Amino acid sequence: MGTRRRRVRELGITPGVLPTGRWNAITDVNGVRVGQVRLIEGEDVRTGVTVILPHGGNMFQDKVPAGIEVGNGFGKLTGFTQVQELGEIETPIALTNTLAVPVAAEALIDWTLAQQGNESVRSVNPIVGETNDGWLNDIRARAVTKASVLAAIEWAESGPVEEGCVGAGTGTVCFGWKGGIGTSSRVLPKSLGGYTVGALVQSNFGGVLQMDGIPVGKALGQYYLKDELDRSADGSVMIVLVTDAPLSDRNLRRLAKRGLAGLARTGASMSNGSGDYVIAFSAAEEARRTTARRTRVWAYPEVANEQMSPLFQAAIEATEEAIYNSLCMAETMTGFRGRTVRALPLDDLERLTRRYKL
Repeated sequence: MGTRRRRVRELGITPGVLPTGRWNAITDVNGVRVGQVRLIEGEDVRTGVTVILPHGGNMFQDKVPAGIEVGNGFGKLTGFTQVQELGEIETPIALTNTLAVPVAAEALIDWTLAQQGNESVRSVNPIVGETNDGWLNDIRARAVTKASVLAAIEWAESGPVEEGCVGAGTGTVCFGWKGGIGTSSRVLPKSLGGYTVGALVQSNFGGVLQMDGIPVGKALGQYYLKDELDRSADGSVMIVLVTDAPLSDRNLRRLAKRGLAGLARTGASMSNGSGDYVIAFSAAEEARRTTARRTRVWAYPEVANEQMSPLFQAAIEATEEAIYNSLCMAETMTGFRGRTVRALPLDDLERLTRRYKL
């Protein structure tokens, strides 16, 4: 029997200084739901879909303010330019593998057009992010279908979020170990607004892993540039940040930048062949861009610049911990062409924690 997989806090590693939400997940932000479909077929298919729904209403009619930041642009993030131009998201956010981006976008369009009230809609901007899971998954088989994406939307729910080898993280690799889906959250004290920030990541990148300052990669002998140039740091990461703070798209883009700071804390190399993207949106009802609000002058309930720093800190911490959870909850997997990627050894991690936390 293998070691039971545990979230990073169960191993004695508690990144940051802010408290977590109830589930320590992106769904701690009220109204946010996550749905996932894992596709494991035969010996070669190891892939899936993860979707994030900002609220339970008609997203096209009640758009959410959003911002996107790019760390390194080796990726295929569909819908990016319209979000940059208009500062809003009008569909669920889907994460999947690189070659499934077009079919996922088509599924989001189908879903949006089918919503009551959208009968006259003639333009939809689907948001689809990806990482390449082709090491463990026969990505050319293109196993993800529209039905996969629509099922993930249908099954989306609040509460605890499954992590590790699930959804879009089914076939991913991170720091040379098995990667996956991870999530975390932070809650500000009431004196600072009491807002919640949640993060969800699809980890599939390389570097020199450190966990809350513990040099895990170096200590366990697995890291980028070990033995000169024998290990690649290429790969990608998708980071989705959400808050219940009523933020403008301008400040959401600033918040997204802090997701990259959380990524850097883990030891990511953000290499030439890595696609590192952060999508940030506000789930606050008062910030939604409803039909009525879009057609008249509207006093936007924006958090002031001077109040953003605590939210920045929350985004950094939640992103960092979400990446750790993606590693700690992932299991060893064998897939395409018989390749095996080992899970991060938790017994060794506990030993390192005791050593470095004394």
